[in-house]
Amino acid sequence: MIKIAVASDNGMVAEHFGHCEGFEVFDVENKQIVKSETVANPGHRPGFLPNFLADRGVNVIISGGMGPGAVEIFNQRNIEVIIGAKGNAEEAAEAYLQGTLRSSGSVCREHQHP
Repeated sequence: MIKIAVASDNGMVAEHFGHCEGFEVFDVENKQIVKSETVANPGHRPGFLPNFLADRGVNVIISGGMGPGAVEIFNQRNIEVIIGAKGNAEEAAEAYLQGTLRSSGSVCREHQHP
């Protein structure tokens, strides 16, 4: 089984990973989603979220954008990073499973903290 997490805002792929409302987490068996849950974002602080998701067993993270520090931690934890996604969170996970969702590789270089 694999777990796909999609950074989401109101069911849509979030533009920025760290500032999303939460994560749609999909359990996948035989390329089919068998379970989904919404996990609230416990708060943005450097290095926390990638480890939080890794500790939940996530194998793939999908987001609109993500900073280089988060990408590096996901890579260290052997979690595949797909960035540049848009649209409905579940549809993005389905597209990944069908092999039609590819990472744009665009890493966020600017951080605007409120």
